Amino acid sequence: MTALILAARNSRAARWAQDRVLLALALFFAGLLAIDPAQALASGAFVVDALLGIAPFLALSVGLAAWLKAAGADRLMARLIGRAPLLMVLVAATAEALSPFCSCGVIPVVAGLLAAGVPLAPVMAFWISSPLMSPEQFVLIAATIGTGFAVAKTVAAFAIGLAGGLATLGLVRLGFFANPLNAGAAGSCGPACGGGPGEPEVRWAFWRAPARRQAFGREACDISVFLGKWLALAFAIESLMVVYLPPSLIAGHLSADSVFAIPIAVAVGVPAYLNGYAAIPVVAELLAMGMAPGAGLAFMLAGGVTSIPAAMAVLAIARKPVFGLYITIAILGSLAFGYAYQAVPIV
Repeated sequence: MTALILAARNSRAARWAQDRVLLALALFFAGLLAIDPAQALASGAFVVDALLGIAPFLALSVGLAAWLKAAGADRLMARLIGRAPLLMVLVAATAEALSPFCSCGVIPVVAGLLAAGVPLAPVMAFWISSPLMSPEQFVLIAATIGTGFAVAKTVAAFAIGLAGGLATLGLVRLGFFANPLNAGAAGSCGPACGGGPGEPEVRWAFWRAPARRQAFGREACDISVFLGKWLALAFAIESLMVVYLPPSLIAGHLSADSVFAIPIAVAVGVPAYLNGYAAIPVVAELLAMGMAPGAGLAFMLAGGVTSIPAAMAVLAIARKPVFGLYITIAILGSLAFGYAYQAVPIV
């Protein structure tokens, strides 16, 4: 028995040692300790603080996904939503107005939805539009930059999310994205959750069945570990970007009002770290200095969806074709609304 326990522990240790994400985290902090110990401590504190801040969303999404799996309701839910996909895309794009999530905060929620079997199209609509606007952002933007800019950003968030959802729906119907999640991004309860190739047996009170309780625990553990390590790595990188690549430094190159201002704003905004709230005073100041209004909107849109930390988290859970569609929709949408707002600014 002792030999079996030791073998199991060694097997787990070997798997953890071979985990590329954990290895990258270890190398990140080892290198930072050697180069800048103070920044290593600051980055560690940043990661812990960010993970604690996102913990409620992570717990909610993981619990929901594991519950639906253990109850056997994941396939049933996907089938019901599949009956009205257009309506669900519209609802998902509209939900952004009430969503409190940032570009990284929405990742565990999206992973939970996909793990629960929700079709990709409505998830994509929510995924893209949710980080772009919230009631708090609207009030702050209206007070700092102007109501017209806040309305334009809200319209853009809804329209880009809706376009992304509809484009995804069309591609899915053509046979693309049959399996959008990476291996390990979502677990599987297997036979313990009931059901077969037909209608699954749904038991909402899954805790009354020992096998389903075990399935819930495995599912919750698998998703938590998978998302936790990827988000930790994303936040570690973000900690350096906040220090060495602040939004004000990047946005300072966008103040020239030229025909290239909007494409440059999108090109710079796509990889940049840009928290929706922190960007508001930066863009407000640059607009006052003469930056093109369309460039300001494009910069906020592109940075809100596709910052490097958020993109890393997307790559962690979604296959590369899904990630490519996500980035493409964000870029095209940011360009389109940047030019639209530049041509017809809303006062």
